[in-house]
Amino acid sequence: MAPQRRAGARTPESGGAGAGLRAEERRRLSSSMKGNVQKDSRRKWLKVAFFLSSAMLGYLLGGSYLFNEDGITEVLAHHSESLPDRFIEVPCSEDYNSHKRFEGCTPRKCGRGITDAIISREEAERIRRIAERGLSLGGSDGGASILDLHSGALSLGKHFVNMYRYFGDKIHDTFTKEDFQLYRDVRQRIQQKIALAFGISSSSMYLTKPTFFSRINNSEAKTTHDEYWHPHIDKVTYGSFDYTSLLYLSEYTEDFGGGRFVFMDEGANRTVEPRPGRVSFFTSGSENLHHVEKVHWGTRYAITISFTCNPDHAIGDPVLA
Repeated sequence: MAPQRRAGARTPESGGAGAGLRAEERRRLSSSMKGNVQKDSRRKWLKVAFFLSSAMLGYLLGGSYLFNEDGITEVLAHHSESLPDRFIEVPCSEDYNSHKRFEGCTPRKCGRGITDAIISREEAERIRRIAERGLSLGGSDGGASILDLHSGALSLGKHFVNMYRYFGDKIHDTFTKEDFQLYRDVRQRIQQKIALAFGISSSSMYLTKPTFFSRINNSEAKTTHDEYWHPHIDKVTYGSFDYTSLLYLSEYTEDFGGGRFVFMDEGANRTVEPRPGRVSFFTSGSENLHHVEKVHWGTRYAITISFTCNPDHAIGDPVLA
């Protein structure tokens, strides 16, 4: 009987179908584990990105920032908050260098301020009634009507008239001496506030023209005077302006929609939402390029009160003769 050969034990290296299957399984397992690790990593990264973006969006929206078609808008003053004082200093432009300088008045410190602390809501309502009575005598055919108690200029259709001459004695049925006294008192408080904010003497400031009431609604513009929404610089437009102020007489979102005041800075817009008694004031050069948003509904009332450092451009307070 022939001797039998004993087969040597097979190792994975020596081949065989079973060994190949086991190697393939290990490769699939390794690949699957790597894939799961990568998926977990991507999920964690996406969660982190989501939370970061949510936090940033919450900061921008909750922290007085909004997105619009022009980029980011910061709300400097919400209509729902009462501000004792807020001031933002900005670098002065060179606009003042092309005009005669007046020591102790011409801006060397520039910026913008907002306060709800110097004119009460009750006073603002009384002043608004002055505007309503005066503008009831006329009014623009377009969306923006003007009433200037100093010069007597009043929008009437597509033109302006001098209401003191045009209406004569009827003016005494429209306004009272108490109306004009309140107007002067309010103007003086605003002037003192501006002087304090910019470190100048209020006696070195003078009222200048135009200083006027405005009534804005969403009527279609009929003349260029109705197109109030264009960006502009007060010092360039009027020349005499060194300090500009606005006293708001109606409330954003309650009396009207749109119509916010917008400072147009590089990279962002910064807005003021009107509320009765709120005063916004600023240096009049190109450091404060601005415009008013179009009013979408309702009626917006305000007074623009402007000041100059040049006594040659001064005007007096209005007087009811």
